[in-house]
Amino acid sequence: MPMPGYVFRDGGPIPDSELNEQQRTQNAPGESTRADAVQQQTSSTSAVNTPTSSASPSDAPSDSHALANADHEEKGHAQQEHDGGEVRDLGWNEHPKDVPMPLVGGLPNEELWALVRRFNKQMYHVRATNATLLGGLDLNIVEDEEFSPDKLRSNLERLYMTVIIGFMGGGKHVARIRSWREPRRTSAFFAAYLVAWFFNFLVPLFFTTIIVLIAYPPSRPYLFPPAPLALVDSKTGGVQSPSAGVLGSHDSATGAPEKHKGEAVEQEASNFVTGIGHIALSSAAGKHDQGDPESDPVDKSVPDPTQVALSGADAKNAANGGQPAPHHDKTKQPMEEAMWTKMRPFMRNLGDVCDGWERFGNALSPTPPFPQDAARLRLAAVLVPAVAVSLLTTSAMFMKMNTFIFGAAFFSDPLIWRGLDWLNKNYPNWQKLLEIRNTLLKGVPTNAQLTVTLLRIGEANKAPLPPPPRSDEPPPDKPKSLNGDDLTLDASNEEIHEAIHKSSDDEQKEPDQAVEAAKPKHRHGEHILGFFKGSAKTTIEAKFGVDKVRAKAGSNTAKNHLGVLPKPGEEVVSGPVDFKARYKGHKGWVYISTTATVPSVSFSRTASDGTGDAEIKNAAFSIPVQDIRELKKIGGLGWKAKLVVGWATGRTVADGLEITDKSGTVWKVTAIQLREELFNRLVAMGGQKWDSL
Repeated sequence: MPMPGYVFRDGGPIPDSELNEQQRTQNAPGESTRADAVQQQTSSTSAVNTPTSSASPSDAPSDSHALANADHEEKGHAQQEHDGGEVRDLGWNEHPKDVPMPLVGGLPNEELWALVRRFNKQMYHVRATNATLLGGLDLNIVEDEEFSPDKLRSNLERLYMTVIIGFMGGGKHVARIRSWREPRRTSAFFAAYLVAWFFNFLVPLFFTTIIVLIAYPPSRPYLFPPAPLALVDSKTGGVQSPSAGVLGSHDSATGAPEKHKGEAVEQEASNFVTGIGHIALSSAAGKHDQGDPESDPVDKSVPDPTQVALSGADAKNAANGGQPAPHHDKTKQPMEEAMWTKMRPFMRNLGDVCDGWERFGNALSPTPPFPQDAARLRLAAVLVPAVAVSLLTTSAMFMKMNTFIFGAAFFSDPLIWRGLDWLNKNYPNWQKLLEIRNTLLKGVPTNAQLTVTLLRIGEANKAPLPPPPRSDEPPPDKPKSLNGDDLTLDASNEEIHEAIHKSSDDEQKEPDQAVEAAKPKHRHGEHILGFFKGSAKTTIEAKFGVDKVRAKAGSNTAKNHLGVLPKPGEEVVSGPVDFKARYKGHKGWVYISTTATVPSVSFSRTASDGTGDAEIKNAAFSIPVQDIRELKKIGGLGWKAKLVVGWATGRTVADGLEITDKSGTVWKVTAIQLREELFNRLVAMGGQKWDSL
């Protein structure tokens, strides 16, 4: 296993990636060879700049590329120059403690990894675009964004981690002020409010406070001292014991333990969406109906129907009687179609809300390498006229203006529509130009745009950022370090210590609960599920065995299934140059070369260290990175098959990736255990401007 700082000579040991004449004749129709692709690239007049080229940052196609290639004042290990054009390994397969810190200047590794983890969940499908970037940044969501339940789940999780957690923190600050448990702070707020009320300066005071909070970051912890979210009672404003029983994280609502920063709130978001789905499914299936008996031994012995299928709703209606058969129900299909049709705009609006919240957060607290002051000062400057107007406007004038605006809007409908028609004809994109992301927050990234910029920094310096740590071990069940003297809560160190630690009674109960859980429980439902689980596991293993035979016979579908279920305990060691994968069922490695004249991605049966099939010297395919026009994550199995495999075997399915070049040829690589990391490298290393689909 290479140590951090190991240099991959990615241009040397890989077999010759040029396809020989025999392989060219064996290519499927429509598949272009690497030589053809290179020829097309050299003859093209619209070559795209890449971070590995000699073009200056001003020629980069987006602000993100320019920032990634700029010379930063504060540099991390991924921004350090090193001799030669080799790719530098900063600890891709090392323990997090052995990874150099910080990887990016001004950003702790834990926060960087949290951004990358959430980026991996959010990005599914990207496509290169040549459209003008109104906001200066790429990776914007297209208007006809693809809808999928998994993407809806991702947006709901984002909503929890950004908006809901943000409002929760704001509500607890209000509770702390109202409780008078911090008398000095509450007295100061009360005195300022009283004086402003007496002199009719409440509105100017409000806007002035907002301006100070925006323009002067040190004022934020002074006016609103931070405290762990789970430690504050939302009703009393005092100290409470976290609902997780121990304060293992500071930014989560439950205080649950975490191995790395941000994991607890991510798990909360996942359980939040799962809970919504369970409630909806239970409601549809009629769970806990008012007509159910209080005690039913048969009901306790069978599995929960809401965990098996949504068809329990039809079963309930049939059991109640008086309902036509499902195939006679003329309302079912139209209603389902209407719901699925409305889900796309709902998901889009949900994403826009999350994007807006993230942009405001990144404007108020910018992350390097983005400018630290421009967006904040722009936001504060917008509010300065509001202070001046509020000082010169009386309450009577304010009401007069509001009533005039309401009347003008109500009675001038024909004029408004004529004005809108004129704008649509003369300035077709005027709505886009007026969007806050293209005006007030222009150049301010969402978390996804921030993450891709950070990934591009690593690629620009030939030092790809190591992926977030992964481990199946549970987080430590102990409180996170906390200095009680730094908290302004009205509680002694002893009270805080008791709140964040497990009580002695809880510690005594845990062994008893473990012993109780270990006792065998004679539940017929569990025996039934165990029987079906064992049968399903046997069937799955037999199915994959048949796929091996079918793959040898030439079945493309069977070839795509080979290797998607890694062996238990198989160590995942690959990257940053080669990624273990399969192409058309053959074992090999996806190899990324950046030292050649044209950076490329290829598939080889031999890895960079010489392992693999040494008899096959040539690459199966090779694509110049700048010719990539589309990247799409694909599942190793269908979603239903993946659910069954995960339930029956408890093993992780290795997914795949589709790469589309500029000629329209699609190259499908399957069974990639580090699919997310490969996707991130390909997205970040080229000069393409991406749209998120």
